[in-house]
Amino acid sequence: MTTTFLEDIIIDLKQQGRDISKLTFVLPSKRAGVFLKNTLNKHIPGTFFSPEIISIEEFVEQISNLEQIPNTELFFEFYRVYLDITPKEDIEPFDRFFKWAQIIIQDFNEIDRYLIEPNNIFDYLTEIKKIEHNHWSIEANQTPYIKSYLSFWNRLKLYYQTLTKQLISKQKGYQGLVYREASNNLKTFVKENTANKYIFAGFNALNKAEEIIIQELLNQGLANIYWDIDAHFINNNLHDAGYFIRSHTEHWNILKKQGFNWKTNHYRNSKHINITGTPKNVGQIKYIGNLLEKLSTKNELKNTAVVLGDESLLIPLINSLPENISAINITMGLPLHQIPLASLFEKLFGIYKSKKPIIYYKEIVNILSHEYIRPLLWDNNLNHADVIIEHIQTNNIVSLSVNELVELAPQKKELLTYLFKTCKNVPKEALQNCKKIILSIKTHLNNNKSSHLLALEYLYRFNEVFNSLEQMMAQFNYIETVDTLYSLYKELIKNDTLDFHGEPLQGLQIMGMLESRVLDFDTVIIASVNEGILPAGKTQNSFIPFDVKLENNLPTYKEKDAVYTYHFYRLLQRATNVHIVYNTEPDVLNGGEKSRFITQLEIDKIHNVNSSIVTSPVPSVSKKLLEVEKNNAVLNRLKDIAKKGFSPSALTNYIRNPIDFYSQKILGIKEFDDVEETVAANTLGTTIHNTLEDLYKPLINQELTEVVLKDLKSKVTNLVSHHIKNEFKSGDITTGINLIIFEIAKRYVNNFINLELNQVKNGNSIKIIAVEASYKVPLHIPELDFPVHLTGMVDRVDEFNGITRVIDYKSGKVEPSKVKIKQWEDLTTDYDKYSKSFQILAYAYMMNHNNPFEKPIQAGIISFKNLGQGFMSFHDNKNNLITQDTLDNYFQQLKQLILKICNPNSPFVEKEIH
Repeated sequence: MTTTFLEDIIIDLKQQGRDISKLTFVLPSKRAGVFLKNTLNKHIPGTFFSPEIISIEEFVEQISNLEQIPNTELFFEFYRVYLDITPKEDIEPFDRFFKWAQIIIQDFNEIDRYLIEPNNIFDYLTEIKKIEHNHWSIEANQTPYIKSYLSFWNRLKLYYQTLTKQLISKQKGYQGLVYREASNNLKTFVKENTANKYIFAGFNALNKAEEIIIQELLNQGLANIYWDIDAHFINNNLHDAGYFIRSHTEHWNILKKQGFNWKTNHYRNSKHINITGTPKNVGQIKYIGNLLEKLSTKNELKNTAVVLGDESLLIPLINSLPENISAINITMGLPLHQIPLASLFEKLFGIYKSKKPIIYYKEIVNILSHEYIRPLLWDNNLNHADVIIEHIQTNNIVSLSVNELVELAPQKKELLTYLFKTCKNVPKEALQNCKKIILSIKTHLNNNKSSHLLALEYLYRFNEVFNSLEQMMAQFNYIETVDTLYSLYKELIKNDTLDFHGEPLQGLQIMGMLESRVLDFDTVIIASVNEGILPAGKTQNSFIPFDVKLENNLPTYKEKDAVYTYHFYRLLQRATNVHIVYNTEPDVLNGGEKSRFITQLEIDKIHNVNSSIVTSPVPSVSKKLLEVEKNNAVLNRLKDIAKKGFSPSALTNYIRNPIDFYSQKILGIKEFDDVEETVAANTLGTTIHNTLEDLYKPLINQELTEVVLKDLKSKVTNLVSHHIKNEFKSGDITTGINLIIFEIAKRYVNNFINLELNQVKNGNSIKIIAVEASYKVPLHIPELDFPVHLTGMVDRVDEFNGITRVIDYKSGKVEPSKVKIKQWEDLTTDYDKYSKSFQILAYAYMMNHNNPFEKPIQAGIISFKNLGQGFMSFHDNKNNLITQDTLDNYFQQLKQLILKICNPNSPFVEKEIH
């Protein structure tokens, strides 16, 4: 690699014979200062005093005699000004003010950094608003809203003037104000620092205040400036990478007089540039991980930088680094809102903001299951989180109060109160609860501190955030609700970062685009080189319109694009190996098509650019169906099941998918029962079955009459209510869809009774023989050396006009075609078509075994969603009566099915579901 920009500076200063230890270096960022010290160590032998190295922002603070105010404090100071100036009827609460105040402060910053006369721009802006709404402003009777809107723009100037005076009186200032005051104090500073010599290095885009400060120091002979620009960019009037420095050479008198002689010619040196498109962000990160794996030596990694255009990819990148990388240095900070701990406080604030005394069960489960909370609930080998969650699921509880939670785990009363007690718009209490939770987590993690260093760092940063909020609440009384506190908290963690500490000069360097200023690397990997990211595109977070910005020489998206262009190409200047990675399948939220920077590189043809599209290998995977062999344990379990009895539902479950039968019957795995917020289909079905059982059981051996059936209808409401509450447990059936389902259950039962009432009126006789009758019959299967039984419960047996009917209730919709068969061999192969027939034949078989039929019977289904079909009787190709031949044919299919289930040489094979 050629010499770096910082090395060029030190070499040049040495050649001039300058005493470097007496110089003050002013750099674009603090980060560059670390590399400058390392460069000094390389090029200056022996012991020497290090020069002062500061960032441009620190330098401007020195000149201004103002301290830059933290953002949080700034907004509170601004709100104080807002309250003093704004008429009472127009005052907004702090949380609403906070949303637009951020944009206003950003505009104040721009106005001050570029030394715009504030009165002029605010007057200009006010007149524009009047012109935009001239039909409002000239109306004789303006509405209060119109007056409020226009008066807001009139007050902007007063907000600015009062805020700046207030801050200066406290010797504080936001960034723009610090810059403006620095330019005002410049002459005094120059007089007091004539002995100091300043070296400005690596600057490109400068605001007006910076230009004036640097030019004045240059004119007074107190400074030198080193530009980091290649001749290729500055000589090409159309290339945006040289946009700002070309402007400086044209407008700075000192550069016109002395000439601009700090150009390099590194960009045209031979480079290996690979442009790679890969689908999605995860594809980019995995590709970069593969690239880094090839850089095995420490020297290669030391001179390698990964620059993330999209800084949200930091965590995925860290997780994708190959094992051969033992040392990394992360320059960029990790936003606090991306830290796992942030999700906990997001959930907690959701509860603290609530005004309801009860908490939704999902919120409870989410918090109790959180990785930082669950360990706190252990006590004597019992996890109270599991106890509470199991209680919620078992009793179908949709919401609980804090007191109910404490009753379930009284040993953890204090912690549960911090977690779940609503703060009823007492923000101080919410803040204190968060701090107590942090302390509880810290106490737990300290038990094994060495394993939780990163987690403890997370806690420390969040504790700082809450301390800052607490300090602001003590100083200002504007946070009156938990909603306001939460809004401010969200803004703080969005803009605040967790800074990583490590050896800055060792290993792989990971950074954002702005952190790369002044630094040079032999190998550069740039990610997310897509439009909307690099460059950022036409984003404008400002109240100042585009044309007003142009009129006042304020930067627009055009200048911001030029800044990104400079940083991008500056990274390429001295690099030898360049890997540019972009997302081939972006979306509108995360960037657009591949960046114009890539297109420009391909069109320039200065370097051999290799472009390719890379996708992850997609192997041809043929799904292998799960297969489970039957060992002794499985066979013994099958014998137990056979002895207790195979139920029709278990057998049809095997027909549907043998693996499901294996999971549920052999392994005993139950499906997870979530809390039932809405009455489920199975709950509805059970309610109807149990209601009909209670209604008809007292009528066994009786013939139904109109009087009896009408009497049954009077009992429906109470019985349905009883059974649905029994099944739905603590669920609420008094409102919403659950109330509708309750009414549907009553309607189904009433409709069924009406069906029977009409049949009786039409002269049919119906006699109840059995209701919910249980059967368990032995099956004679000589091929098996252990007993086998068939067991089940028949919903109803009756006599209809002298014909015995075996009836199975179905709360869902069943069509008559589902109780017909053509070929007996199909009965055990097609679940969808023949499972209903299989079940009702099983009931008929068991009844006949206990009480052989004297004459043919019928077996069928009554579907409550298809009551119009009435009783749907099973029938084969011959007739709809169950004869001995029918039962013999059924037994043959049943026997073959059970033999297959119990065959040790026939594994459970998953059935492919279409």
